[in-house]
Amino acid sequence: MLRPAVWPCLCLCLPPVFWAAAAGQTQPPPANPNDEMTTRDTPATFRTKVNLVLVPVVVRDKQGRAVGDLKKEDFQIFDKGKPQTISSFTVETLASQMAEPAKPQPDAAAGAGESPTPVNPADIPKRFVAYFFDDVHLAMGDLMLVRNAAEQHMRDSLVPTDRAAILTTSGRTNLDFTDDRDKLHAALTRLAPQPIARASGQSCPNISYYQADLIVNLNDSVALQTAVQDTISCMNLDPTRQVQQAISTAQATAQQALNAGDAESRVSLYALRDAVRRLSSMPGQRSIILISPGFLALADLYQDTTQLIDRAVRANVVISSLNARGLYTIVPGGDASTPSPQNIAGVTAHSSYQLAAAQVEEDLLAEVAYGTGGTFFHNNNDLVAGFKKVAARPEFIYVLGFSPQNLKLDGRFHTLKVSLGKSSKLELQARTGYYAPQHLADPAETAKQEIQDALFSREELRDIPISIHTQFFKPDADNARLAVMTRVDVKHLRFRKENGRNQDDLTVVSGLFDRNGNLVTGDSKTVEMRLKDQTLESRLNSGITVKSSFDVKPGSYMIRMVIRDSEGQLMAAANGTVDIPMN
Repeated sequence: MLRPAVWPCLCLCLPPVFWAAAAGQTQPPPANPNDEMTTRDTPATFRTKVNLVLVPVVVRDKQGRAVGDLKKEDFQIFDKGKPQTISSFTVETLASQMAEPAKPQPDAAAGAGESPTPVNPADIPKRFVAYFFDDVHLAMGDLMLVRNAAEQHMRDSLVPTDRAAILTTSGRTNLDFTDDRDKLHAALTRLAPQPIARASGQSCPNISYYQADLIVNLNDSVALQTAVQDTISCMNLDPTRQVQQAISTAQATAQQALNAGDAESRVSLYALRDAVRRLSSMPGQRSIILISPGFLALADLYQDTTQLIDRAVRANVVISSLNARGLYTIVPGGDASTPSPQNIAGVTAHSSYQLAAAQVEEDLLAEVAYGTGGTFFHNNNDLVAGFKKVAARPEFIYVLGFSPQNLKLDGRFHTLKVSLGKSSKLELQARTGYYAPQHLADPAETAKQEIQDALFSREELRDIPISIHTQFFKPDADNARLAVMTRVDVKHLRFRKENGRNQDDLTVVSGLFDRNGNLVTGDSKTVEMRLKDQTLESRLNSGITVKSSFDVKPGSYMIRMVIRDSEGQLMAAANGTVDIPMN
């Protein structure tokens, strides 16, 4: 099911064809009060709830199979320990996101033209998977292993209706969604570690981001003393006369390591956020496979993490994560390339910090996976099996929604807990918290987001029965004019009687996508109905037809129509395909 809009509301990234034109043009003159129905191009606005918190939940049995027969009353949700009323409850299934698009029928009433040839459904993308390699944090050895495993997974598991993209934290090796295996192979071979803030070699002393946080932010004396002993060892200082120099060097190096770690963690989160934004514009099932050894997100990045989860949840993007380290073990003293302390105590301390850092760094991988309904694969060297597991989207994802009572707009963190009232034999994963907004979302912006969620989904919605008909005209071999007629059955609309007229507004949004799922063009119209009783009676039998026209190049396209009425807030959404031949 489509998820309702959730705050905090973020800016909508649709092409200018939908919104910008109306903002920059003079408003159309008011309709003649005697007109019963007018159609105009206009941005759409809906009345929506802006304080709904959405919590994706995956429930599995002891065999690891997703459970899909639970009801709303089976769940309990707590916000800061206080029970909440679950106001919305949907169950997302793989079937609802993999629906076959309908084949639009030619419409003789559209005028002269040719009837498009329906596209083979096998050529229409249904699933979009972004393989996100965290090349900023990945070491070369780990990257080579996960790169090979990813290539085998793509070779064995991708089907014709899948589109894959390769994205990276650094942005230096990116490939947009495609089904071209050669391009995917070439992009994988170009992957390489891309540290952006850390020094390429080992520093003296060797202080990790985790240890630097302990020294600088938490004033941990043991961590500092370990760094001082490491400094004395690697710089060959006199431990009796040059201790102060060692302390100053250790503190300075810790600050540098902290700044570098902060920068790389921030870049990683922002790049992942941009990946979610890219996925949100694809018309089908959307998944990100995050391939990373993990990284720290310290206190000042907590809110960025929860906002990333909010954005993914709202856009129906599931993030699964694979810890590229596999089964992580600590080799005392490190490998030959890593300077290590010369004494047993120093070796032991460094090993304990390495292990603690590895455990903390993978917390973020688990958080974004569980918070969006995804899977977290770690502590296992079978990376091929790992890719298979994280690429298999759960068959059922419950999305619980609640409106916090007496919510303060203070930006504070709220812990969440979801439990099952009946059975303790089932395993449950869900997001662990959210940040309260600092101001209420703009209803108009929230409405735009709701339109986008519907437009870029593949789910068929039938609150309002509609049918799509198409026709095209080719003025020459390189150009075509495509007409899409959407016939709307108005029997289910809830008209409001005012001044002797039956009133309702329809927002009609259409989008045209290419064979790789990229939005080519689209438009938005508003149909204002002020129908007399006699007219309404006739319309109940015949319905209404809204026409959208597009100038396109010959090729294969998917059509997405979304309709929403203002009074009943009912929604319809339908998919279609069309093929305009080159000749």
